[in-house]
Amino acid sequence: MARLRPVVLVHYHELGLKRGNRPLFLRHLARNLRRATADIGPVNLRQVSGRILLELDEHPDPAAVRERVRRVCGVASAALAYRVVSTVEAMKAVIAGLVDGRTFASFRISARRAFKTYPMTSVELNRELGAFVLERVASKVDLRQPELEIHVEVMPAETFVYVDPEPGPGGLPVGASGTVAALLSGGIDSPVAAWRMMKRGCRVVFVHFHSVPYLPPTSQAKARALVARLTEWQYDSTLVLVPFGEIQREIVLTVPPPARVVIYRRLMVRIAEALARKHGALALTTGESLGQVASQTLSNIARIDEAATMPILRPLIGMDKLEITEEARRLGTFDISIEPDADCCTLFASRSRGSSAQAATAPRSTRSSSPAPPKGGTGLAGASRAAFRRLDHPLCCWLDTPEPLPIWCQV
Repeated sequence: MARLRPVVLVHYHELGLKRGNRPLFLRHLARNLRRATADIGPVNLRQVSGRILLELDEHPDPAAVRERVRRVCGVASAALAYRVVSTVEAMKAVIAGLVDGRTFASFRISARRAFKTYPMTSVELNRELGAFVLERVASKVDLRQPELEIHVEVMPAETFVYVDPEPGPGGLPVGASGTVAALLSGGIDSPVAAWRMMKRGCRVVFVHFHSVPYLPPTSQAKARALVARLTEWQYDSTLVLVPFGEIQREIVLTVPPPARVVIYRRLMVRIAEALARKHGALALTTGESLGQVASQTLSNIARIDEAATMPILRPLIGMDKLEITEEARRLGTFDISIEPDADCCTLFASRSRGSSAQAATAPRSTRSSSPAPPKGGTGLAGASRAAFRRLDHPLCCWLDTPEPLPIWCQV
């Protein structure tokens, strides 16, 4: 085995259906594969027929490369394979190294030819190589549910032999579908929603609303930890922390309790839109699931969307909490999300949560909320007045109300 030449063989599925745009998607995938493996040793990447090959002749840890590659969006599967010349004897030599010393009750050979002029058909290869395995190992052939499957992919100039391919996330490579801004609450749902947008090829900018100094900064620490975990899938991330406590205080003074959460969400959407445009994002994304809580009923979602001027994508809208939690566990965000924190929506929280805000309620309630600018030396997060701008700054915005509503945000 020491003399064999290891490679990581990457298969993609959805990208192969892109026809005229396929080269663009493959360039994004190749770039992300390089970024994912840049810090763990030399890797030479090249494209072969319907596959991407990472050559690891001089690499100290090929298995580590495979683990990185299988976390790249757009990858359907990744296998640690061995490259030989396309002769039956060379294939047998590799298979001998893979099966010797290994116990398995059943197996199958899955041979595929990428070019049809090879002198043996796939069926003939399966029979020849299967008979070779039976001579070396006390096992049997099982074509339906084998304990071990040996893959042989025959190319014009070389053949790749491997076992145990690892599934990847699939989808599209990050960056191929543009940029979105994700409203990151620190709960279980929003990190999963952000990851699902990455899987669809979006680069994600994270926006987190906090209520410092009215609440402790624990939610900010949790947001940073969640972004750090999700950055494993997109390699670099931007997290914007928006102080929201002063705005909430003004809303509490003027808005009836049942409508407050909807007004919070409308203001968050408007502020997040301004931040999204600043970072080149074309849409917002949230972790809302229809009917999961009072603010996520269909009528309240409709009221929230009225405040938006760009699309709000909700990839979890049809999932239940158990499905979302299972995906959070798989991503490694669940344990971070369940850590106790002081979420901004708990500030000035009312026991009465309206499940259906009337169409006229949100604009009328919003009109009466006009937060005053922070005083010098005090205010949001204890910053000075010089750290704030009104309306003409990209972080500030107008609501869809007859009168202008100044929104003060930290620069």
